[in-house]
Amino acid sequence: MEKVLILDFGSQYTQLIARKIRELGVYSEIHPFHYPVEKIRGDDSVKALILSGGPSSVYAEDAPRISPELFQLNLPVLGICYGLQMIAYLLGGEVDRAARREYGPAELEFDPAHPLFQGLTSPTRVWMSHGDHLTRIPEGFRIIGKTENSPIAAIEHPRQKIYGLQFHPEVYHTTHGKEMLKNFLYRIAGLKGGWSAESFIESSIRSIRQQVGSSRVLLGLSGGVDSSVAAVLIHRAIGDQLTCMFIDTGLLRANEAREVETVFREHFQINLISITAEKAFLHKLRGVTDPEQKRKIIGRTFIEVFDQESRKIGDFEYLAQGTLYPDVIESVSFKGPSATIKSHHNVGGLPEKMDFRLLEPLRELFKDEVREVGRKLGLPESIIGRHPFPGPGLAVRIIGEITEERLAILRKADTIFIEELKKSNLYQHIWQAFAVLLPVQSVGVMGDERTYENVIALRAVTSTDGMTADWFDLPKEVLATVSNRIINEVQGINRVVYDVSSKPPATIEWE
Repeated sequence: MEKVLILDFGSQYTQLIARKIRELGVYSEIHPFHYPVEKIRGDDSVKALILSGGPSSVYAEDAPRISPELFQLNLPVLGICYGLQMIAYLLGGEVDRAARREYGPAELEFDPAHPLFQGLTSPTRVWMSHGDHLTRIPEGFRIIGKTENSPIAAIEHPRQKIYGLQFHPEVYHTTHGKEMLKNFLYRIAGLKGGWSAESFIESSIRSIRQQVGSSRVLLGLSGGVDSSVAAVLIHRAIGDQLTCMFIDTGLLRANEAREVETVFREHFQINLISITAEKAFLHKLRGVTDPEQKRKIIGRTFIEVFDQESRKIGDFEYLAQGTLYPDVIESVSFKGPSATIKSHHNVGGLPEKMDFRLLEPLRELFKDEVREVGRKLGLPESIIGRHPFPGPGLAVRIIGEITEERLAILRKADTIFIEELKKSNLYQHIWQAFAVLLPVQSVGVMGDERTYENVIALRAVTSTDGMTADWFDLPKEVLATVSNRIINEVQGINRVVYDVSSKPPATIEWE
């Protein structure tokens, strides 16, 4: 399989590069900038290199730098922003601080006959984000693109197939950035393509069979997109060697347990063990209001129940997980130390005392690719298109103590919200929507009586990956319908508010 390696210098856009490359039919992987040259040299599947952007200055003492040996591998190279500057810096050009930092749109002028820009009309709009720029290109290079503020906006070394762009072709704001990347992949690097959901399924089935052999596999099924796709893919590969365990924590949305059982046990005929553990979770959460404590208690309890129940159903050599590529990138890519905002939403990590080998068939995929694989595998849209749901469930959507009564109130309100979004054909346009029960009571009037009841906050956001998000501008009539229904149908609620915070500075979830 052909592969493009993206060496990451810490750009916020690096994952976008990988996603765009894959959308163009070529498999791509992200690695830190210091990924060993020997590994690249020894991997015949690597057909091109892309150097990402980054926040550093190449001339700074602690700047992340690649080995100049990379340019001796006879592989086509594309440097983007910092990547361009790194090429120039290492090969004898000059990089300096620009007189005017450039952030935003610019008009790129170029030769439309050049292979990198073939099929495009000059000028075209590109997106700039840099404080440094090239003041002299290295020997053997030539300028192939310029803007008003950047006379050296694109360069090439035609013989060595080394290219550099001062702008970001991977972002939406660069009008024809995807076509430029396609030209690099196919016209310059000579790749054949062929990466798709279908090809992934075929290769994964072969890989799972080879890895697992005749062993048994246990998968913790949550009913979310990732674990559901993993379950169906593994079952397609090894059939009844797979057993799925679904643990009802009592913190799930309305009718979730029943839907999971129907889809996986009846439709796909997958071995499914369903465990009701609501009492255990609610008992341990009694009186707890701190969000971090909630997460830790739920995580520990999940592992205890999973461990306890798995021992009852025999020996398993493998534990399957729905790990995705962003999780893998997070653990290996070049990122500076960052503050812990909160524990990860997923619960049920692999405890050391459980003697399993890991099976993670989706670890190469982004979320949108997982959904596409799920569709090809025949999973219903009710699961494939569902919004993300945190591992701790409704516990992080109830601010304050978790009780059966408060869970019932939130479930009813949340169900109404989602029903109305689906009726209005808005659900599929929203990344995540949910209700939050606040630890606030407010005065109201219902009939002729004064009330002092709870407040529900509604949250709906748009996003591509959950890293950043903007609040969804719900039509006034939809908000009015949802509010009226919740106040009239959910006993204990007399006020509904709508959250209009973006991420950052807010997070998507409230806890």
